[in-house]
Amino acid sequence: MKLTTSNKKTNAALLSIISNTSLIALKILAGVISGSVSIISEAIHSSIDLVASFIAYFSVRMSSKPADREHPYGHGKIENFSGLIEGVLIFIAALIIIKEAIGKMINPSQVGETWLGITIMFISAITNLIVSKNLYKVAKEEDSMALEADALHLKTDVYTSVGVGVGLIVLEVTKLAILDSLIAIAVALLIIKEACTLCVEAFKPLIDTKLSDEEEDKICTVMRKYNDQIIDYHDLCTRKSGNMKYVEFHMTVDKMLSVQKSHEISENIEKDLEETLKNTYVLIHIEPGDKEGKYL
Repeated sequence: MKLTTSNKKTNAALLSIISNTSLIALKILAGVISGSVSIISEAIHSSIDLVASFIAYFSVRMSSKPADREHPYGHGKIENFSGLIEGVLIFIAALIIIKEAIGKMINPSQVGETWLGITIMFISAITNLIVSKNLYKVAKEEDSMALEADALHLKTDVYTSVGVGVGLIVLEVTKLAILDSLIAIAVALLIIKEACTLCVEAFKPLIDTKLSDEEEDKICTVMRKYNDQIIDYHDLCTRKSGNMKYVEFHMTVDKMLSVQKSHEISENIEKDLEETLKNTYVLIHIEPGDKEGKYL
């Protein structure tokens, strides 16, 4: 089964690049004018998100390339490597934010033009909410780890932008400068949590973790439809590479069935499984047996 490059995936990644670029410019402007470390921390976060968006853009293009002689199983795992890289980048961004916040606590300064920062934070939150929902939608449709990782970045950016915006409102009311640094540290801790979640999810397919229980249950449901045509199936192995799922198992059929009939049953099962689980490659090893289920 060969896959072609998905325009939906590349367009979604491109939209993320455009939105991140615009928001970085706004946040840097607001951070410089106001002197707010929490706004600067958001600009750093968005800068890392922009790098991640570029990584996602190129990884979805490369992972969609069809299998070739050197890569007979395709290029799908590129998306998982991209997810790991993005997770590391997010973690680095969080450490930079914490360093800047601690420095601001040691040498505090007043924050000005807070309402400009508040406005930009909420514009950022709304923009990222819209873009992340689109990314999640396409990631689910195309089963793309790279886009899911990018969507997770932006989803966290929504929470952190709202948090910074609310914090700036409190800062405007209380005039406590230390709140700015505390907000920035809270943002960084959320980002670290995001990075850990992303790295774990991206790493699983790299060691050929099986498909989810829900997906394997769907395989069992399909196989039950063929109980009257086969003796049994066993040694089920599943794994995932990018958005491709691989399903392999041994199937025992009556030894008296012709090769042609056994092949027809196998073809029907493969087609049924590929329709049930999108982007699935099925390999069935046929074994002869008797009616009591003994292998020969």
